[in-house]
Amino acid sequence: MTDNVAAAQNSTAGTVVELWICVTCGMIYDPAEGDPDGGIAPGTAFADIPDEWVCPVCGARKADFVPYED
Repeated sequence: MTDNVAAAQNSTAGTVVELWICVTCGMIYDPAEGDPDGGIAPGTAFADIPDEWVCPVCGARKADFVPYED
C-alpha cells in the first residue's frame, strides 16, 4: 500500500478520507492535517472548508482543488 493510500484510510473507523489536490501547484489537502495556519482545524472535511479559503502554497482558490486519485 502506498503512503498516499495509507494516509487516506482512517483505520479506526474503517472509512476512506478523501484527499484533494490543487491543480495549480499540486499541494494535497489532507483532512486529518487540515490547514492550521489557514484557520482550518485538523479533522475538517474539504466540503466544510469556507469557499474563501485559499491554497496555503500558491494562493489558488478552493474551487481549484479536485479529488486526489492515486
